[in-house]
Order: sequence, then C-alpha cells, then structure tokens
Amino acid sequence: MRFLSRRLVMPNDLNFAGSLFGGRILEWIDEEAYIFAACQLDAKSLVTKHIGAIAFETSAYQGDVVEFGLGVKKVGITSVTLTCVVRNKQTKQNICVADDIVFVHIDPETRTPQPHGKTKAELDALPIETPA
Repeated sequence: MRFLSRRLVMPNDLNFAGSLFGGRILEWIDEEAYIFAACQLDAKSLVTKHIGAIAFETSAYQGDVVEFGLGVKKVGITSVTLTCVVRNKQTKQNICVADDIVFVHIDPETRTPQPHGKTKAELDALPIETPA
C-alpha cells in the first residue's frame, strides 16, 4: 500500500462534535480511489460500482493532515477492486479503512462495461510516484 495524497482537515470538514465528518471522508475516499484507478488503468471512463466494508477507527480534527493509501486488490475484465486506508500523517493512526472499492470501466457513450485490458500483474508492476 502506497500513501499517495494528502488533505488538510478544514473547519468546513467537521461534524457537530468537532471531528472529521464521516460523509466528508467517504467523499474523499471515492475521489482518491477514482484518481488512483484511472491512473492505474490509464482510463478516465470509470464509475464507482461498489464500496464494501468501511471501518472508522479513530477521529481526525481541524488542522490534521490525513493521507490516503491505495492498493489494487483484484482486477477483473472490466473492473478493478481497491482498498483504501486513510491515516493521520503525523501519528500514522488509521482513521478509516474502506475495502472492496469497485470501479467499472465503461464506454463513455453507451455507458456499458468495456474491457480495460489490464491484468493484476501489470498493475502491480507499475511504478507509482509518492509525494515528498
């Protein structure tokens, strides 16, 4: 698992209790996972089909920097399944783990599933740049 991007928790990301709102973190996970999948498959016509188990483990607060770790779990003919770990950059504590995030490659005009042409071995061999 590589941690590829970071976000700063801002006041508008907080819930009534002053911690990072669960809905906001799920929005970020979907966006970060899409970017990762699109880069891995070299395709932008992807749709989120499924997000499986989601476990919130600890809170994040205003001013915390959170980072997103993503990894390919499984590759199908038209789909890719990812795992995402969101953790606190400073403490390295997991904030949230989202497992079985499935994206499907579609034809942009017909919106029907299309083969993406990649294998898990190919994706595992891709070099991934990490932030400084």
